Amino acid sequence: MKEKIHPKYGPCTVICACGEVFHTRSAKKEIKTDVCSKCHPFFTGKQKFLDTAGRVEKFKRKYKKGQ
Repeated sequence: MKEKIHPKYGPCTVICACGEVFHTRSAKKEIKTDVCSKCHPFFTGKQKFLDTAGRVEKFKRKYKKGQ
């Protein structure tokens, strides 16, 4: 590996939107995420609906006009 071209790799804090906080290692000091293993539907077995930027409402408005 070449010298002095790689980022520093150190401790990192990961913060989820559900409030879960855990520590790992990364080139970044802090990472914010929307879902983690505590709240992801695959791991919890519960269906959680995430609507980003009003996609569902946009879809409903688009296809409601056609009827």
